[in-house]
Amino acid sequence: MSEWSFMIMAAGSGSRLGGTPKQFRSLGGRPMWEWSFDLACNLGIEEIVLVLPEDWDDKLYPVRTREELSIVRGGRTRSLSVRKGIASVRSNKVLIHDGARPFAKISMCEKIMSAVSKNTGAIPLLPVKDALKRVSVDDVVKTVDRSGVRITQTPQGFPREELLKALSLSSEEVRDEAEPWISNGGVIVPVEGNEMNFKITTEGDWEMATCLADGNSAGEVRTGIGFDVHPLVPGRSLVLGGVEVPSPMGLDGHSDADIICHGISDAILGAAGLPDIGRVFPACDDAYKDADSYELLREVVSKVERCGWSIVWLDVVLHAQLPRIGETVIEITKNLDSVWNDGMRRVNLKVKSGEGVGSVGSGHCMMCYAVATIKNTSMGLHKAANPL
Repeated sequence: MSEWSFMIMAAGSGSRLGGTPKQFRSLGGRPMWEWSFDLACNLGIEEIVLVLPEDWDDKLYPVRTREELSIVRGGRTRSLSVRKGIASVRSNKVLIHDGARPFAKISMCEKIMSAVSKNTGAIPLLPVKDALKRVSVDDVVKTVDRSGVRITQTPQGFPREELLKALSLSSEEVRDEAEPWISNGGVIVPVEGNEMNFKITTEGDWEMATCLADGNSAGEVRTGIGFDVHPLVPGRSLVLGGVEVPSPMGLDGHSDADIICHGISDAILGAAGLPDIGRVFPACDDAYKDADSYELLREVVSKVERCGWSIVWLDVVLHAQLPRIGETVIEITKNLDSVWNDGMRRVNLKVKSGEGVGSVGSGHCMMCYAVATIKNTSMGLHKAANPL
């Protein structure tokens, strides 16, 4: 069970903005809620819940099915919608984010996640910069002291079970999850918010968001580096790039130890700012015992593409003394290029001898180095940001 789940709250009617409900409006070429989905993917969160209106019509506003995405129909109020969403997740902790805040930063979210514990929640806050006034029903204007006043944003992070209890004890409609948490004695850790993380509510907000999306760094290019090493042992098949190579010795590992697929996978994940292959497919999980690493590479490519990236080029160096595999390089390269199913060549594979030097040169192991170049195809601002 993953420690975190990510809930996208998109159950509102968007009546103040008018027209198509704002969560389904096209922002930067895709529905606005998908920006939050990409954010969750870039955080490495596997369980993502999209909470939609209780009268949501899939034919009118279709939502593409994704492996990580679960859809929950909300209730008449935000509190009911949040409860339904939380009841559907399996994690210990949950991030709850407004689907109308498409520009949240990864770095801010990571600070929130780091601050949450079993007894504490964490929320992003911004200081109020403008002067505040209170206007009475008879139009009397008075000054409000802004010192200590903060603007609340999302995502907000909480331990799941404790938040569910706090919501169940709240009899009033709440504007965010921190309200029932605080009213029931919960501790909140404040995290510095981000001015770009504004909520789209009015037509003016929408115009600003459209300008940001259109002016964003679509086509951003990133590079990632992958590395892997496995010892050579007798009695194992030697699998390289999904191709079984004739050899009296093979690479030892929890999976099939396909060192080329592992190196490429790590390079791609690193470029996308996602967790490495050891966290995505942990060796402690028996499900990956003797796993086909070529199929795991397919999963990695699919995951990264769903997060809005396309693989442009892969440069790979296999460092090996034994066996001699020069004749199979073309076959391995073609097999790796078949991952994309579009006939495009994206892999350049080179094999270098150990020259009798070190553990590779003595035939004790093989090493693989891979460099991946990927391109942003989704125009998400959180992708253009540095995930660290």
